[in-house]
Amino acid sequence: MFKEFKEFALKGNVVDMAVGIILGVAFGAIVKSLVDDLLMPGIGILLGSADFSNLFLVIKEGATPGPFTTLADAQKAGAVTINYGLFINTIVNFIIVAFALFLVIRNINQLRRMTEKPPVEEAPTTKDCPYCLSAIPLKATRCPNCTSELKG
Repeated sequence: MFKEFKEFALKGNVVDMAVGIILGVAFGAIVKSLVDDLLMPGIGILLGSADFSNLFLVIKEGATPGPFTTLADAQKAGAVTINYGLFINTIVNFIIVAFALFLVIRNINQLRRMTEKPPVEEAPTTKDCPYCLSAIPLKATRCPNCTSELKG
C-alpha cells in the first residue's frame, strides 16, 4: 500500500500540481501586499478614505455604544457590522490576481504559438471525377464509381 501511495504521490502531475499550488499561494501573498500596501492607500486617498478596511456599517450596537472609529473597536464592543470595506479590498485583490494570471497565461500562449511549427500542407492524394464528382486517387485512369475514362 505504501508503494502504491509513493507511486501516486511522486507522479509528475501530482508534483507539478503541488508546485503550482505553492507558487500560487506565494503569488497571492505578493498580490495581497501590492493591493494592501501600495494600491489601496492611493485609491483610498482619491476616494476620501485612506483605509478601506475600516469602512463598515453597524447594524446592531454591542455592549459599548458607538460610534466606532475602527472595525476593530466595533468588533471589540461586540457590535454586528457589515464590513463593506473589507469586501472592496477583496474585490480589488481578486481583479488584480485575475488580471495578472490573464497576462501570464496570454504570454505563455503567445510563446507556444511562436514555438509551434506551422502545419505543413500535404500534397493532395485524390482528385474529383469530372463526371460524377466522386473522390478518386490521383493516378486513377478510370473512375471506380461511374467507370468513366479519365484523361491524364
